[in-house]
Amino acid sequence: EEGIVPGGGVALLRAKKAVSKIHSDNADVQAGINIVLRALEAPIRQIAQNAGVEGSIVVSKVLEGKGDTFGFDAQDEEYKDMVSAGIIDPTKVVRTALQDASSVAGLLVTTEAMVAEVPKKESGMPMPPGGGMGGMGGMDF
Repeated sequence: EEGIVPGGGVALLRAKKAVSKIHSDNADVQAGINIVLRALEAPIRQIAQNAGVEGSIVVSKVLEGKGDTFGFDAQDEEYKDMVSAGIIDPTKVVRTALQDASSVAGLLVTTEAMVAEVPKKESGMPMPPGGGMGGMGGMDF
């Protein structure tokens, strides 16, 4: 419907370049921009960590790589052209995820109160019943 983008978090990481050009004199707005910049790296970092690879190294290598579709294939633990490898995401899914995340973040920022469930304290394991080894009849010492 809207096309495809390179998968594996590559499209979001590439979007970081465009977002990093946005600056604000307002400290709160700039803090929000910085949060978004870090969040755009989160998917590729998590994918790398799930594959047992250091996320920051993967981010650096992908950013240094050639082309907008260059990324990290976690299954093969190789760097390659993601689109040629068939590692793609629907553009609509990525866009909707960003819109939903920003909507929730905006709601949390503007909310003055929140209703949440109080976490229950977990008690430890109960003591086992005493009494030794019953049923051994005739072994009184």
